[in-house]
Amino acid sequence: MTTNVSVTVEPRVRAAAPTDLSAVERLLTTSGLPLDGVREALPTFVVAEAGGDIVGVAGLEQRGDNALLRSVAVTPTWRAHGLGRALVSRVISDAEARGLHALYLLTTTADRYVPSFGFHEVTRNDVPSDLRDTAEFQVACPASATVMCRECGTGA
Repeated sequence: MTTNVSVTVEPRVRAAAPTDLSAVERLLTTSGLPLDGVREALPTFVVAEAGGDIVGVAGLEQRGDNALLRSVAVTPTWRAHGLGRALVSRVISDAEARGLHALYLLTTTADRYVPSFGFHEVTRNDVPSDLRDTAEFQVACPASATVMCRECGTGA
């Protein structure tokens, strides 16, 4: 992965492809995020590509009528350029296009950032059981992580 890509090349946000898996896993590992369940959920992930490199990722892990927003990461070179916002907005749009009821997330760092997308804090018990059974809830994120929810179709 190239780290000195000029930020003048506009990244393209697109659906993740199976061939993106290794680059997505490298970006998540470098960002300190878990890989549990990524391979299985990759078909509903989006990536940002610039100069032939994956420079951002965000995931949607659907369970029934709800989903987890997970695995949001941007390379250091592209941080503070609106790429994270573009990725999260795309995942929210994808969730709404699928007719999902709500998006949930676990975070140890973004609890002040995601309310701008319409997320609000909830308890773990407020999360549907099929989402609580995911690897993200069971093993990947610490029990101290903040749990947040955004009802779909409500706007940001």
